Amino acid sequence: MQALLCVLGIVVFGASSLSAISGQITEDPTKILQKYLSLDKKGVRLEAHSWQVVRPFVAWLEEPVWGQVVVISQYEVVDDVSQWEILGVLEAKIPVIFEVLGAMHWERVTYVTNPHREIQYFHLKAVEDRWQIVGPQLPPHVGRQRLADFVRWAEINEPGLERKVLFNSLIQQLERNNKKDTQK
Repeated sequence: MQALLCVLGIVVFGASSLSAISGQITEDPTKILQKYLSLDKKGVRLEAHSWQVVRPFVAWLEEPVWGQVVVISQYEVVDDVSQWEILGVLEAKIPVIFEVLGAMHWERVTYVTNPHREIQYFHLKAVEDRWQIVGPQLPPHVGRQRLADFVRWAEINEPGLERKVLFNSLIQQLERNNKKDTQK
């Protein structure tokens, strides 16, 4: 129940805070990117119905079903324009640095630890009078605690005993890895 309330809170918070960012081309395009990444880290793209919260920020019309979730501790949008790839007057690729912890695979209900730094260039472009992210369309990049909460919710709602056990094991693994990281 708590996980469901958390998901609803994220969707409501995300929707209510959209008005603070208009995405107008007169604004800094990194604002759109920051908002999108913040919502992604909070898990809004984990479910088909909640991804609509980020819809105003992206050019694509649907979210594919992802077989994995990239687990991150943090991200950094590079706001130094000299490090951007300028493609035109109203178009650029802006680098984002992710601190990746690993990946969770839905089908096998497994978590693979793979700490590394990942750099992705997000292509932003003026579409009509607003900035939009036109690519790349990456799998969700979610914080570990948010993912653990989501997996807990999935375990509660899973009817099959075998997958329930797998989800429980995954939760324990995520929590163990979280404790290891906080002890460093």
